[in-house]
Amino acid sequence: MANYDLTPRIAPNLDRHLVFPLLEFLQERQLYPDQDILRAKLELLNQTNMVDYAMDIHRAFYHTEDVPQDMVDRRAEVVARLKALEEGASPLVNFLQNEKAYQELRAEKQYNLQMLNERYQIGPEQIEALYQYAKFQFECGNYSGAADYLYLYRTLCTNSERSLSALWGKLAAEILMQNWDIALDELNRVKEIIDSKSFSSPLNQVQNRIWLMHWSLFIFFNHDNGRTQIIDLFNQDKYLNAIQTSAPHLLRYLATAFVVNKRRRPQFKDFIKVIQQEQYSYEDPITEFLACVYVKYDFDAAQQKMRECEEVILNDPFLGKRAEEGNFASVPLRDEFLENARLFIFETYCRIHQRIDMGVLAEKLNLNYEEAERWIVNLIRTSKLDAKIDSKTGTVLMEPNQPNVYEQLIDHTKALSGRTYKLVSQLLEHAQTQQAAR
Repeated sequence: MANYDLTPRIAPNLDRHLVFPLLEFLQERQLYPDQDILRAKLELLNQTNMVDYAMDIHRAFYHTEDVPQDMVDRRAEVVARLKALEEGASPLVNFLQNEKAYQELRAEKQYNLQMLNERYQIGPEQIEALYQYAKFQFECGNYSGAADYLYLYRTLCTNSERSLSALWGKLAAEILMQNWDIALDELNRVKEIIDSKSFSSPLNQVQNRIWLMHWSLFIFFNHDNGRTQIIDLFNQDKYLNAIQTSAPHLLRYLATAFVVNKRRRPQFKDFIKVIQQEQYSYEDPITEFLACVYVKYDFDAAQQKMRECEEVILNDPFLGKRAEEGNFASVPLRDEFLENARLFIFETYCRIHQRIDMGVLAEKLNLNYEEAERWIVNLIRTSKLDAKIDSKTGTVLMEPNQPNVYEQLIDHTKALSGRTYKLVSQLLEHAQTQQAAR
């Protein structure tokens, strides 16, 4: 299953602090030797201020209670730097902690800046010190303090680039604290800025969208409404185009969301076309399963892929946590995926066969005969499929379903304007890229 691990592709698109939860999961699943995970943690920690944590990992990696002198010296430097930054930011921190004084702030930033300078002698230097203090707190692993100070900093900051940087930091902190509702709000704020901001080049904007989608995985596979919202974000033309050009591995998560989300079937047909287009640039058992069912109509291969999908889900850092504990509606993601996967096979198989042997169908659904019969009876009762079971012959009889010509015409033309818009957008972005290169 390590062959299907996407961590090496995902990690470069995350803040280094966001990589630690992935490594913890992989260590728990034992996908890699324990020493490899500890080595990776040490390499990440060397670029942060979490020196105490780095010392603990060093002891575990080298099986010793001693730590190098440079770690001891580094810890002293971090403590001294933290105290210095705290002193520099203290005038503004004290003001913000004074509830009566804090209420003097208004929505207009310029008024706030002038009021702070005139009444409390707080100017740009102290505001910048607050940002540096918040950033240092984050690097030390104090995500709660960092989130609070970054929020306050953004209420005073007039530099759009620095304000966006603080918003990314606030988003990371909320994710690491598992505050999923707040994290979703911050995610939407970042998205709004990315989509409306004027970037130096279209490529920079695409890169920001790719970062946003990677960070969003933490939220969407933990938030109650995440499986719907990931489709809303990833399936937008601009974001789907970014996936296809620079991050096709994200198709795994969009595919999983489509499988477990019965309410998004109208968009599902177009997504199958994307799976077909991208099969040469990215494949895993989840995308291959959909291709087997809806492109190749190879149901024996689909059955094999369905079993592999279960392993992929269990060992994926984002999907695996919900695979067994319970999904968005307290249903394990693995069970929900497999149930809908069987439904996909059944629906597609029934549409191309009028009479189906129950034993053959049970085999393709990876169930025994009795389980398959109960499952199909329940499905027919709740589904729109016009079918009945002949118990004497052990077959499922499908009523012929002739396609409506007018519905087919509407289906083929309704997305024409969307595809035209997408084509024009791609041409304009290409032209802007060439102009920027000149």
